[in-house]
Amino acid sequence: MLAIRRAVVYDLNMASIISKKVNGQTYYYLREMARVGGKPKMVSERYLGKATDIEAAMDGAEMVPERTRHLAFGDLAATWSVLERLAVRSIVDEVIGPRRADASGSVGTYLALAALNRVVAPCSKLAFQQWWATTAGDRLVKMASPALDHRRFWDAMDEIAVDQLTAIEDAITARAVETFGITTSGLVLDMTNFATYIDSANPRAPIARRGHAKQKRNDLRLVGLGLVAARDGGVPLLSHAYAGDRPDVTQFATVVETLARRFSRLGELGELTLVYDAGQDSRANQAVIEATGMHFVGSLRPSDHPHLLAVPSRRYRPVDSLAFAGLSAFEDRAEALGAVRRVVVTHSDELHASQSRGFDQTMAKARRRLHELRRVLEGGRGRRSRSDVEAEIADATKARWVRRCLRTALVGEAPGTLSLVIEEDPAWRAELEAELFGKRILFTDHEDWSIAEVVAAYRSQWMVEADFRQMKDPSVVSFSPMFHWTEQKIRVHVFYCTLALTVARLMVREADRTGLHLSVRALLESLAGIEETVLLYPSAGGRPRARRMLTEMDQTQTQLYELFGLAAYAPRS
Repeated sequence: MLAIRRAVVYDLNMASIISKKVNGQTYYYLREMARVGGKPKMVSERYLGKATDIEAAMDGAEMVPERTRHLAFGDLAATWSVLERLAVRSIVDEVIGPRRADASGSVGTYLALAALNRVVAPCSKLAFQQWWATTAGDRLVKMASPALDHRRFWDAMDEIAVDQLTAIEDAITARAVETFGITTSGLVLDMTNFATYIDSANPRAPIARRGHAKQKRNDLRLVGLGLVAARDGGVPLLSHAYAGDRPDVTQFATVVETLARRFSRLGELGELTLVYDAGQDSRANQAVIEATGMHFVGSLRPSDHPHLLAVPSRRYRPVDSLAFAGLSAFEDRAEALGAVRRVVVTHSDELHASQSRGFDQTMAKARRRLHELRRVLEGGRGRRSRSDVEAEIADATKARWVRRCLRTALVGEAPGTLSLVIEEDPAWRAELEAELFGKRILFTDHEDWSIAEVVAAYRSQWMVEADFRQMKDPSVVSFSPMFHWTEQKIRVHVFYCTLALTVARLMVREADRTGLHLSVRALLESLAGIEETVLLYPSAGGRPRARRMLTEMDQTQTQLYELFGLAAYAPRS
């Protein structure tokens, strides 16, 4: 039998074998030492087993694992690496201050973990502990399992005042801009809302209100979210949560003023251009943005400017056949939102065709309802009053533009004598299409920009729209599920969901800069394919021996492994 005495230490290039005695049994470990900061420090320790285990290994005895475990690694570690580069934990802890000595972890650690979960596998805090056990997270964050109980997350969230969230986001935004070199000259603003399942009788969440639901869930209470993202990668740089019953236009001033305060510390406001759509238009809002000194590109409601829509097609010129195929435009000056401004009127063949198809469906629906109503009225079979029939006609034709192309006349007065006349003329439809379809009216204070530059800026709105769609994806980087019922916790939830989106967009941006053009979902799926396998070997006594290794990687995974520095988080044995 191989004998290893406790007093003997074998140095193997800064590695040594040591023994530990537990319950009368002696176990051996391979310990690796290195100098860190000029001082010797243990960097790894690998369990070797008892003396008999070592002897069997030296004799070449076959060691076959009796079972394996597979743990999530790649997506988890890559997300955590970006959270660390953003210094999320230290920023939050600096703003919040130190916790009690007996607290399970810092507030910053819990918020970082919440954001990590939102990126990789969104779940409730109740399910977090069980999910965490299926990952290699214990190597990323040293926290005992009880510390990951949902109540510990709630305790940490309770320590965050709402006004502290703004200070935290200020610092993280500054860090992101500096660390990742984000270009902030072009910014895009938009707003949306998210459906919640908060009880209607709950008085503790006034931010959750019924309003115009953009997810078509008018039966649920809503939470509104305003977002400003950089045109450089669609990275969110500012968020604003508000009550779901408030129209977007009422939140514009608050978002712009917060944006101006935040970016006045990062650079000259005169170098920024904010892009927004017609939903934010009002004289008061326009005065707010012009007072900040920021430039702007927006759009105007076409119905407010019929003289621009009436301009003949011969004035339109192609914008850029390569960058904007099928787009033509002309520029002019017009009175808008309290001043004479530079306007660019565009016509898109693609938008025109899309609106035409949509209107075909709208007209077909209205036509079916009216013809069915006429059939019922024929022969005096109808029993409804004239006012009831008129109300049904109005409801059937209420959709936009229908009454311009489909005209009706109700004949008769008493029930049983009513009849409906329906008129359509292709010329009416042709006139509508020539006037409105495919057209947008843009306005800007950039007098030196080309039409193509104005159009490119306005079209960058797709980035923040894509951000909202991403947050409504239930699988990754998701706002849902949200199991919080108070104003303060909902606002914290919105904060770390937005932080998760920021991290995901930075990851995609980093990959894109190396030639890997992937969506958020595709990027995370590729990273998720890098798993950690734990090989568990039988032992003569005590705990089983374990060896950890990563699964085989394809070319894309290898590039992502190197890009996000996953070697720092990979198993050492």
